[in-house]
Amino acid sequence: MNDFIPQIVAFYCSNCASAAAEVANGLHMALPDNIKVINVPCTGRIEILHLLKAFEQGADGVYVAGCQEDSCQYMNGIKKAIKRVEHVKKILEELEIGPERIDVYSLSASKGQRFVEVGLEMSERIKSLGPSPVNRHHQ
Repeated sequence: MNDFIPQIVAFYCSNCASAAAEVANGLHMALPDNIKVINVPCTGRIEILHLLKAFEQGADGVYVAGCQEDSCQYMNGIKKAIKRVEHVKKILEELEIGPERIDVYSLSASKGQRFVEVGLEMSERIKSLGPSPVNRHHQ
């Protein structure tokens, strides 16, 4: 089990989270290779279906990284994302996949180190949970 490398999908906004990624890059910090990053104009545009589809397509974990509530360029984007992630947690719980396999983070544009820490935290969390039950059914 220790050699398990979780496949994680990270949806992140093109504003704050993207800026944080650039700061991380400037600090010579990078997300682990097992995290597939999907850049979206705003986390408020991410639908429940997108989050569930990531699991269906093999992700062991999923997270959304967006702006802080007071600095969202589109006003309520991160609030919408938080509500949708909460809804997906309930669905994952009902399906016995585990609600802890998905999360949402608000990031300041200047917090490059935090951007990488979030990826590492999710990677460690999912590694401790093991492969997604969805993936076990497909093997």
